[in-house]
Amino acid sequence: MIVLGIETSCDETGLAVYDSDRGLLADCLYSQVDIHADFGGVIPELASRDHIRKTLPLVKQVIGAAGIANSDIEGVAYTAGPGLIGALLVGATIGRSLAMGWNVPAIGVHHMEGHLLAPMLETDPPSFSFVALLVSGGHTQLVRVEGIGQYQLLGESLDDAAGEAFDKVGKMLGLPYPGGPHVAELARTGTAGRFEFPRPMTNRPGLDFSFSGLKTFARNTIIEHSEVEGGLDGQTRADIARAFEEAVVATLAIKCRRALEQTGLQSLITAGGVSANTRLREVLQAAMQKIDARLFYAQPKFCTDNGAMIAYAGCQRLLAGQTESLAIDAFPRWSLESLAAIS
Repeated sequence: MIVLGIETSCDETGLAVYDSDRGLLADCLYSQVDIHADFGGVIPELASRDHIRKTLPLVKQVIGAAGIANSDIEGVAYTAGPGLIGALLVGATIGRSLAMGWNVPAIGVHHMEGHLLAPMLETDPPSFSFVALLVSGGHTQLVRVEGIGQYQLLGESLDDAAGEAFDKVGKMLGLPYPGGPHVAELARTGTAGRFEFPRPMTNRPGLDFSFSGLKTFARNTIIEHSEVEGGLDGQTRADIARAFEEAVVATLAIKCRRALEQTGLQSLITAGGVSANTRLREVLQAAMQKIDARLFYAQPKFCTDNGAMIAYAGCQRLLAGQTESLAIDAFPRWSLESLAAIS
Protein backbone atom coordinates (compact mmCIF):
# COMPACT_ATOMS: atom_id res chain seq x y z
CA MET A 1 0.00 0.00 0.00
CA ILE A 2 1.38 3.43 -0.98
CA VAL A 3 0.49 6.18 1.50
CA LEU A 4 1.03 9.92 1.40
CA GLY A 5 1.86 11.36 4.83
CA ILE A 6 1.26 14.98 5.84
CA GLU A 7 2.65 16.54 9.04
CA THR A 8 1.56 20.09 10.01
CA SER A 9 1.20 19.97 13.79
CA CYS A 10 3.40 22.97 14.61
CA ASP A 11 6.10 24.84 12.69
CA GLU A 12 7.35 22.28 10.17
CA THR A 13 5.62 21.10 7.02
CA GLY A 14 6.56 17.49 6.38
CA LEU A 15 5.52 15.28 3.46
CA ALA A 16 6.44 11.69 2.66
CA VAL A 17 5.43 8.72 0.54
CA TYR A 18 5.65 5.31 2.19
CA ASP A 19 5.16 1.94 0.49
CA SER A 20 4.35 -1.01 2.74
CA ASP A 21 6.34 -3.27 0.40
CA ARG A 22 9.31 -1.08 -0.53
CA GLY A 23 9.56 1.20 2.49
CA LEU A 24 10.04 4.98 2.40
CA LEU A 25 10.02 6.23 -1.20
CA ALA A 26 10.55 9.95 -0.60
CA ASP A 27 10.26 12.65 2.06
CA CYS A 28 10.70 16.40 2.23
CA LEU A 29 10.50 18.99 4.98
CA TYR A 30 10.09 22.74 5.19
CA SER A 31 10.96 24.42 8.49
CA GLN A 32 9.47 27.72 9.63
CA VAL A 33 12.31 28.50 12.06
CA ASP A 34 13.29 31.69 10.23
CA ILE A 35 9.71 32.97 10.35
CA HIS A 36 9.37 32.57 14.13
CA ALA A 37 12.95 33.37 15.16
CA ASP A 38 12.31 37.10 15.56
CA PHE A 39 9.52 36.34 18.04
CA GLY A 40 11.49 33.81 20.10
CA GLY A 41 8.73 31.20 19.71
CA VAL A 42 6.04 29.87 17.40
CA ILE A 43 3.25 32.28 16.44
CA PRO A 44 0.26 29.98 15.72
CA GLU A 45 -1.39 32.20 13.10
CA LEU A 46 1.84 32.61 11.14
CA ALA A 47 2.43 28.85 11.34
CA SER A 48 -1.02 28.08 9.94
CA ARG A 49 -0.67 30.57 7.09
CA ASP A 50 2.69 29.17 6.08
CA HIS A 51 1.38 25.59 6.09
CA ILE A 52 -1.32 26.77 3.66
CA ARG A 53 1.35 28.16 1.34
CA LYS A 54 3.74 25.23 1.50
CA THR A 55 1.74 22.00 1.81
CA LEU A 56 0.39 21.53 -1.73
CA PRO A 57 3.68 22.44 -3.46
CA LEU A 58 5.42 19.91 -1.19
CA VAL A 59 2.78 17.28 -2.04
CA LYS A 60 3.67 17.67 -5.72
CA GLN A 61 7.40 17.65 -4.90
CA VAL A 62 7.36 14.47 -2.81
CA ILE A 63 5.18 12.54 -5.26
CA GLY A 64 7.56 13.49 -8.05
CA ALA A 65 10.58 12.50 -5.93
CA ALA A 66 8.95 9.12 -5.24
CA GLY A 67 8.70 8.50 -8.99
CA ILE A 68 4.99 7.79 -8.89
CA ALA A 69 1.78 9.38 -10.16
CA ASN A 70 -1.11 10.74 -8.12
CA SER A 71 -3.11 7.70 -9.21
CA ASP A 72 -0.60 5.41 -7.46
CA ILE A 73 -1.49 6.82 -4.03
CA GLU A 74 -3.68 4.33 -2.17
CA GLY A 75 -4.20 6.22 1.08
CA VAL A 76 -3.56 9.54 2.81
CA ALA A 77 -2.40 9.99 6.39
CA TYR A 78 -2.31 13.35 8.14
CA THR A 79 -1.52 14.51 11.66
CA ALA A 80 -4.82 15.05 13.48
CA GLY A 81 -3.31 15.99 16.85
CA PRO A 82 -2.02 16.92 19.29
CA GLY A 83 -0.65 20.28 18.19
CA LEU A 84 -1.68 23.80 17.22
CA ILE A 85 -5.32 23.65 16.16
CA GLY A 86 -4.95 25.95 13.15
CA ALA A 87 -1.88 24.15 11.86
CA LEU A 88 -3.54 20.76 12.36
CA LEU A 89 -6.63 21.86 10.45
CA VAL A 90 -4.53 22.84 7.44
CA GLY A 91 -3.05 19.35 7.13
CA ALA A 92 -6.33 17.64 7.98
CA THR A 93 -8.29 19.66 5.42
CA ILE A 94 -5.76 19.13 2.64
CA GLY A 95 -5.29 15.46 3.48
CA ARG A 96 -8.98 14.70 3.68
CA SER A 97 -9.66 16.65 0.46
CA LEU A 98 -6.90 14.89 -1.48
CA ALA A 99 -8.20 11.52 -0.33
CA MET A 100 -11.72 12.45 -1.42
CA GLY A 101 -10.50 13.67 -4.82
CA TRP A 102 -8.39 10.57 -5.38
CA ASN A 103 -11.14 8.29 -4.00
CA VAL A 104 -8.80 6.64 -1.48
CA PRO A 105 -9.13 6.17 2.30
CA ALA A 106 -7.74 8.73 4.75
CA ILE A 107 -6.58 8.39 8.36
CA GLY A 108 -5.83 10.95 11.06
CA VAL A 109 -2.62 10.06 12.90
CA HIS A 110 -1.65 10.84 16.49
CA HIS A 111 1.50 12.96 16.33
CA MET A 112 3.20 11.17 19.24
CA GLU A 113 2.33 7.75 17.83
CA GLY A 114 4.17 8.88 14.72
CA HIS A 115 7.23 9.74 16.81
CA LEU A 116 6.95 6.50 18.76
CA LEU A 117 6.94 4.42 15.57
CA ALA A 118 9.66 6.41 13.77
CA PRO A 119 12.40 3.89 14.75
CA MET A 120 10.44 1.32 12.72
CA LEU A 121 11.71 3.11 9.59
CA GLU A 122 15.26 1.98 10.33
CA THR A 123 16.94 -1.15 8.94
CA ASP A 124 17.07 -2.74 12.43
CA PRO A 125 13.71 -1.86 13.97
CA PRO A 126 12.67 -2.85 17.50
CA SER A 127 10.23 -5.66 18.14
CA PHE A 128 7.26 -5.34 20.47
CA SER A 129 7.18 -5.09 23.48
CA PHE A 130 9.33 -2.15 24.58
CA VAL A 131 9.44 1.02 26.65
CA ALA A 132 9.37 4.28 24.71
CA LEU A 133 10.85 7.57 25.87
CA LEU A 134 9.02 10.31 23.98
CA VAL A 135 10.99 13.49 24.50
CA SER A 136 10.35 16.70 22.58
CA GLY A 137 9.50 20.36 22.99
CA GLY A 138 5.96 19.55 24.01
CA HIS A 139 6.17 16.10 25.60
CA THR A 140 8.28 14.04 27.96
CA GLN A 141 6.66 10.65 28.48
CA LEU A 142 7.56 7.07 29.27
CA VAL A 143 5.18 4.62 27.59
CA ARG A 144 4.91 0.84 27.72
CA VAL A 145 4.25 -0.37 24.17
CA GLU A 146 2.80 -3.82 23.54
CA GLY A 147 1.81 -3.13 19.93
CA ILE A 148 0.42 -0.39 17.73
CA GLY A 149 -2.32 1.27 19.73
CA GLN A 150 -1.46 -0.71 22.86
CA TYR A 151 0.03 1.99 25.04
CA GLN A 152 0.29 2.41 28.80
CA LEU A 153 1.54 5.73 30.11
CA LEU A 154 4.14 5.05 32.80
CA GLY A 155 5.24 8.60 33.56
CA GLU A 156 5.26 12.13 32.14
CA SER A 157 6.47 15.63 32.86
CA LEU A 158 4.40 17.45 35.47
CA ASP A 159 5.42 20.85 34.05
CA ASP A 160 7.91 21.78 31.32
CA ALA A 161 8.84 19.14 28.78
CA ALA A 162 12.57 18.49 28.43
CA GLY A 163 12.76 20.15 25.02
CA GLU A 164 10.84 23.17 26.30
CA ALA A 165 13.30 23.50 29.19
CA PHE A 166 16.22 23.31 26.74
CA ASP A 167 14.70 26.10 24.63
CA LYS A 168 14.04 28.34 27.64
CA VAL A 169 17.55 27.91 29.03
CA GLY A 170 18.87 28.66 25.55
CA LYS A 171 16.96 31.93 25.59
CA MET A 172 18.37 32.74 29.05
CA LEU A 173 21.87 32.20 27.67
CA GLY A 174 21.16 34.53 24.76
CA LEU A 175 21.25 31.77 22.14
CA PRO A 176 19.28 31.86 18.85
CA TYR A 177 15.82 30.31 18.54
CA PRO A 178 15.18 27.42 18.89
CA GLY A 179 17.51 27.23 21.85
CA GLY A 180 17.72 23.47 22.43
CA PRO A 181 20.14 22.51 19.65
CA HIS A 182 22.26 25.58 20.41
CA VAL A 183 22.48 24.63 24.10
CA ALA A 184 23.70 21.16 23.08
CA GLU A 185 26.28 22.68 20.72
CA LEU A 186 27.52 25.13 23.36
CA ALA A 187 27.70 22.35 25.96
CA ARG A 188 30.36 20.58 23.89
CA THR A 189 32.87 23.27 24.86
CA GLY A 190 31.80 23.36 28.52
CA THR A 191 33.98 22.24 31.41
CA ALA A 192 32.73 19.08 33.09
CA GLY A 193 32.15 19.38 36.82
CA ARG A 194 32.41 23.15 37.19
CA PHE A 195 28.70 23.33 37.96
CA GLU A 196 26.55 20.57 39.45
CA PHE A 197 22.85 20.87 38.68
CA PRO A 198 20.18 18.76 40.46
CA ARG A 199 18.61 15.63 38.93
CA PRO A 200 14.94 16.41 39.65
CA MET A 201 12.62 13.73 41.08
CA THR A 202 15.21 10.97 40.86
CA ASN A 203 15.46 10.55 44.64
CA ARG A 204 11.82 9.48 44.94
CA PRO A 205 9.89 6.53 43.48
CA GLY A 206 7.89 6.87 40.30
CA LEU A 207 8.49 7.67 36.67
CA ASP A 208 7.21 11.24 36.39
CA PHE A 209 9.46 14.15 35.42
CA SER A 210 9.75 17.80 36.43
CA PHE A 211 12.12 20.22 34.71
CA SER A 212 10.71 23.53 35.96
CA GLY A 213 12.92 23.58 39.05
CA LEU A 214 15.99 22.68 37.01
CA LYS A 215 15.23 25.53 34.65
CA THR A 216 14.99 27.90 37.63
CA PHE A 217 18.30 26.58 38.98
CA ALA A 218 19.91 27.38 35.64
CA ARG A 219 18.37 30.86 35.64
CA ASN A 220 19.67 31.59 39.14
CA THR A 221 23.14 30.38 38.17
CA ILE A 222 23.12 32.63 35.10
CA ILE A 223 22.01 35.63 37.18
CA GLU A 224 24.61 34.96 39.87
CA HIS A 225 27.47 34.89 37.38
CA SER A 226 26.10 37.80 35.36
CA GLU A 227 26.48 40.05 38.40
CA VAL A 228 30.19 39.42 38.92
CA GLU A 229 32.77 41.77 37.47
CA GLY A 230 33.03 41.29 33.74
CA GLY A 231 29.62 39.64 33.49
CA LEU A 232 28.80 36.23 32.03
CA ASP A 233 31.80 35.26 29.89
CA GLY A 234 31.69 32.77 27.05
CA GLN A 235 33.28 29.90 28.96
CA THR A 236 30.86 30.27 31.89
CA ARG A 237 27.95 30.17 29.45
CA ALA A 238 29.33 26.96 27.97
CA ASP A 239 29.89 25.47 31.44
CA ILE A 240 26.29 26.26 32.44
CA ALA A 241 24.99 24.74 29.19
CA ARG A 242 26.99 21.58 29.85
CA ALA A 243 25.79 21.27 33.45
CA PHE A 244 22.18 21.77 32.38
CA GLU A 245 22.41 19.23 29.56
CA GLU A 246 24.09 16.67 31.81
CA ALA A 247 21.34 17.09 34.42
CA VAL A 248 18.53 16.60 31.90
CA VAL A 249 20.23 13.63 30.24
CA ALA A 250 21.06 11.94 33.55
CA THR A 251 17.48 12.40 34.76
CA LEU A 252 16.06 10.86 31.59
CA ALA A 253 18.49 7.94 31.76
CA ILE A 254 17.71 7.20 35.42
CA LYS A 255 13.98 7.14 34.73
CA CYS A 256 14.39 4.99 31.59
CA ARG A 257 16.42 2.41 33.45
CA ARG A 258 13.86 2.42 36.24
CA ALA A 259 11.02 1.92 33.73
CA LEU A 260 12.73 -1.11 32.19
CA GLU A 261 13.39 -2.61 35.60
CA GLN A 262 9.78 -2.10 36.69
CA THR A 263 8.28 -3.54 33.50
CA GLY A 264 10.81 -6.33 33.03
CA LEU A 265 11.30 -5.33 29.37
CA GLN A 266 14.68 -5.34 27.64
CA SER A 267 14.20 -2.80 24.84
CA LEU A 268 14.04 0.99 24.98
CA ILE A 269 13.25 3.29 22.08
CA THR A 270 13.73 7.03 22.29
CA ALA A 271 11.90 9.34 19.91
CA GLY A 272 11.06 13.00 19.47
CA GLY A 273 13.24 16.03 18.78
CA VAL A 274 15.39 15.74 21.90
CA SER A 275 16.21 12.12 21.03
CA ALA A 276 18.58 13.51 18.40
CA ASN A 277 20.75 14.90 21.22
CA THR A 278 24.13 13.17 20.94
CA ARG A 279 24.87 13.23 24.66
CA LEU A 280 21.48 11.70 25.47
CA ARG A 281 22.16 8.81 23.09
CA GLU A 282 25.59 8.21 24.60
CA VAL A 283 24.32 8.16 28.18
CA LEU A 284 21.28 6.00 27.35
CA GLN A 285 23.46 3.52 25.47
CA ALA A 286 25.79 3.21 28.46
CA ALA A 287 22.84 2.79 30.83
CA MET A 288 21.30 0.07 28.64
CA GLN A 289 24.57 -1.87 28.46
CA LYS A 290 24.69 -2.03 32.26
CA ILE A 291 21.35 -3.86 32.38
CA ASP A 292 21.80 -5.88 29.16
CA ALA A 293 19.05 -3.97 27.34
CA ARG A 294 18.90 -2.62 23.78
CA LEU A 295 18.45 0.98 22.68
CA PHE A 296 16.70 1.96 19.44
CA TYR A 297 16.19 5.36 17.86
CA ALA A 298 15.49 6.96 14.50
CA GLN A 299 18.06 8.76 12.40
CA PRO A 300 18.23 12.47 13.34
CA LYS A 301 16.06 13.78 10.50
CA PHE A 302 13.21 11.52 11.65
CA CYS A 303 13.51 12.58 15.31
CA THR A 304 12.08 16.03 14.69
CA ASP A 305 8.63 16.47 13.12
CA ASN A 306 8.46 14.83 9.68
CA GLY A 307 6.07 13.34 7.19
CA ALA A 308 7.73 9.91 7.09
CA MET A 309 6.61 8.95 10.59
CA ILE A 310 3.04 10.00 9.79
CA ALA A 311 3.03 8.05 6.52
CA TYR A 312 4.34 4.94 8.28
CA ALA A 313 1.92 5.12 11.22
CA GLY A 314 -0.98 5.89 8.93
CA CYS A 315 -0.09 3.02 6.61
CA GLN A 316 -0.20 0.51 9.48
CA ARG A 317 -3.67 1.66 10.49
CA LEU A 318 -4.99 1.79 6.92
CA LEU A 319 -3.71 -1.74 6.33
CA ALA A 320 -5.67 -2.79 9.43
CA GLY A 321 -8.84 -1.39 7.87
CA GLN A 322 -9.12 1.84 9.84
CA THR A 323 -10.32 4.94 7.98
CA GLU A 324 -11.80 8.34 8.77
CA SER A 325 -15.26 9.59 7.91
CA LEU A 326 -15.72 12.59 5.62
CA ALA A 327 -15.68 14.86 8.67
CA ILE A 328 -12.50 16.90 9.19
CA ASP A 329 -11.41 16.62 12.81
CA ALA A 330 -8.33 17.86 14.67
CA PHE A 331 -7.46 17.46 18.34
CA PRO A 332 -5.08 19.92 20.04
CA ARG A 333 -5.05 17.53 23.03
CA TRP A 334 -5.25 13.79 22.48
CA SER A 335 -4.26 10.94 24.79
CA LEU A 336 -2.09 8.15 23.38
CA GLU A 337 -3.90 5.65 25.59
CA SER A 338 -7.22 6.45 23.86
CA LEU A 339 -6.05 5.10 20.51
CA ALA A 340 -7.54 1.93 19.11
CA ALA A 341 -5.27 -1.12 19.04
CA ILE A 342 -4.53 -2.96 15.82
CA SER A 343 -3.51 -6.59 15.60
